[in-house]
Amino acid sequence: MKIGVLALQGAFREHCWMLERCGATAVEVRKPAELDDIAGLVIPGGESTTIGKLMVLWGLLEKVQTRAQQGMGIYGTCAGMIMLAKEIIGSDQPRLGLMDVAVRRNGFGRQRESFEATMVVPEFGPKPVEAVFIRAPYIERAGEQVKVMAIVNDKIVIARQDKLLVTAFHPELTDDDRIHKYFISMISE
Repeated sequence: MKIGVLALQGAFREHCWMLERCGATAVEVRKPAELDDIAGLVIPGGESTTIGKLMVLWGLLEKVQTRAQQGMGIYGTCAGMIMLAKEIIGSDQPRLGLMDVAVRRNGFGRQRESFEATMVVPEFGPKPVEAVFIRAPYIERAGEQVKVMAIVNDKIVIARQDKLLVTAFHPELTDDDRIHKYFISMISE
């Protein structure tokens, strides 16, 4: 299975390595045409306003929206979660607006408040998930079609809506590949 990783900014190489480790063929995506023959797309962490501006500049925003409407799965981590949200609290920055959630940027605090946490996520098995939160957002409100999968410090940090998956943290910075495997199986459904 061929899965693209948006390679404009952020930890895209780490996502590629993780996808390859899970048996997928990972390709870096920088141009609209590179979205044509992939089954899914990972939007990595980074700086969401920069990612949004670059997506607009390079003609990727509308193309990703179109491919999502055609059934392409998308997984957003950290800034990717922000990009997928319908609402970004206190911001009108460019976004995909595909997932019925309201996200708060830097919700857990600034860089010095970055932290690691563990959580049990039933969909990923009994072993706790190790999560690295770096200037992390969180979901403040989730629509009826959104399945909340994990909460940390009373904040929603993993959610799914149809073929859209988001995490507020960076699983690509750990050795745990279960979330990427889940995404691959999700888009195979």
